[in-house]
Amino acid sequence: MAKKAASFAALGGLVFSTDAGRHCPDCSKPVDACICKQTVIPAGDGIARVRRESKGRGGKTVTTITGVPLAEDALKDLATTLKKRCGTGGALKDGIIEIQGDHVELLLSELIKLGFKAKKSGG
Repeated sequence: MAKKAASFAALGGLVFSTDAGRHCPDCSKPVDACICKQTVIPAGDGIARVRRESKGRGGKTVTTITGVPLAEDALKDLATTLKKRCGTGGALKDGIIEIQGDHVELLLSELIKLGFKAKKSGG
C-alpha cells in the first residue's frame, strides 16, 4: 500500500489548473477554437432517406430524416427550417432529424427543392 502524502508540496507540483480553460477532448484545442465537430460530415451515399416511425414512441408518429450529407451546424439549421415548414416540433439526435407527425411527402418535396437527393424509405 502506498504511503499517503502529508502536504501539497509532497505531491510534486501542480495538481489542478483552470488557467487554460476548457479543451476539446478530440483535438485538444480550446472549445471555442475547435473545428473537429464543425467539419465532420457523416459517411454515406449522399441520399436523404425520409421515413415515418412510431415504434418505441408510445404510439406517436414521427418522421425521421437520415443520411443528409451536412456538418452538424448546417444540419441543425436544416432541421430548424424543416420544423418551421411543417409547423411542428422536432429534434436533432445523432445526425437524425426527427419531425413530429406524419410529414413524409411534404419533407420529400422540401428536401428536393433545397437541392438534396431524397427518397422515401420504409413502408
